[in-house]
Amino acid sequence: MPADHGRVLIVWEAAVRATHHFLSEDEIETLKPLVRQACFEGMPLFGVRDSEGEVIAFSGVDSPKLEALFVHPDWSGKGLGRLLVEHAIREQDVCLVDVNEQNPAAVDFYLHLGFEVAHRSDVDGFGKPYPLLHLKLPDQTI
Repeated sequence: MPADHGRVLIVWEAAVRATHHFLSEDEIETLKPLVRQACFEGMPLFGVRDSEGEVIAFSGVDSPKLEALFVHPDWSGKGLGRLLVEHAIREQDVCLVDVNEQNPAAVDFYLHLGFEVAHRSDVDGFGKPYPLLHLKLPDQTI
């Protein structure tokens, strides 16, 4: 998806603004280059496109972990996240995902898909005070 990098960032930012209300504007701006590096250099991306060919949702996997799942808010609730997660489980052996505890819609989404809480961290991957829930599929061990 190299030609779609700009669109992927648009989807990421729109999704974060719609779901990560605990992040400040400065934190979102600080995360952009880190997301750009992680998504474009660190892992393969899989996307869903609309009828005009625009990326509207994407996932990134570093097997066995789902590292990124973002759906543009205009397309939220239409099964795209489920489609990407099911693909990642089936085709990329995903069995782990971390989710911000302060994003209850995402927590509920993963629990509904069969993930369960394995453990909790008080801080996120950047050491910020945003607790993470480390989820796993029940038949997997960490």
